[in-house]
Amino acid sequence: MSEGKDMSFLGHIGELRGHLIRSILAIVVAAFIVGFNINWIMDHIFFGPTRNGFPTFKIVNHFSRMILGEDSIHLPKDFPVRASKLYQQFNVMMAVSIFGGIVAAFPYIVWELWRFISPALHPKERKNSIFIINSVWILFMTGVLCGYFLILPFAINFGVIFKISDIIVPLYDLSDYTTLFLQVILGMGVIFLFPVLIYFLTNIGILTPAFMRTYRRHAIVLIMVVAAIITPADVLSMMMAALPLLLLYEFSILMCAYTYKKVQKNSGNLPTVQN
Repeated sequence: MSEGKDMSFLGHIGELRGHLIRSILAIVVAAFIVGFNINWIMDHIFFGPTRNGFPTFKIVNHFSRMILGEDSIHLPKDFPVRASKLYQQFNVMMAVSIFGGIVAAFPYIVWELWRFISPALHPKERKNSIFIINSVWILFMTGVLCGYFLILPFAINFGVIFKISDIIVPLYDLSDYTTLFLQVILGMGVIFLFPVLIYFLTNIGILTPAFMRTYRRHAIVLIMVVAAIITPADVLSMMMAALPLLLLYEFSILMCAYTYKKVQKNSGNLPTVQN
């Protein structure tokens, strides 16, 4: 985009195609790296939250021993998983590889997006856009880590310890576990981009801090619904998902207030005090 705003529509399309191709290649390369190391990744990362030695369980049990004198979380030694279909393991490998490729390449994908839009921005806008672009991948990665270390372990713990009869022998389906893994982690990664959405909606005049504060109770209900969707049916994992989302909403109000004040200042109006 060396010609900036004077570039033709077809020129923009060609430039966008180049960025998309490089982004896809980055995903493919990262997915191949994940696939090449699939055995280690499955054993240590994918099935990590099913073991008592997982960092989250260690921290919880550490404080549990301090307060209660015993561990509050103790998973069975074995986590039996079955593959009931002929190509199920191959399909899971492909899903994990592609998902891992997207997560690993996400900062680069965001950088390619910024490279595409930055030539059309004014110097001041370009300076602000660097902050937004970095916020996108940082928030996404924070959501992924939150889902992996905070929500997924408790969801698995509930599913493992919940019993309706001692006669039933647990045997977990590989695809079912994979769906839970990707649903929780990818869902949290996407949801953590909420402050970025708030920033843009405030910039174009759709949202105000007063509006977000007024409808805080409605937002809490919506957050609980979203938490129930991205987690299993148990209350504990739903609450573990809702807590960071509630904090994220409060952070989004601060983001909205800061952005709204800047918009008012740039438009020549005195910033309105939001109660």
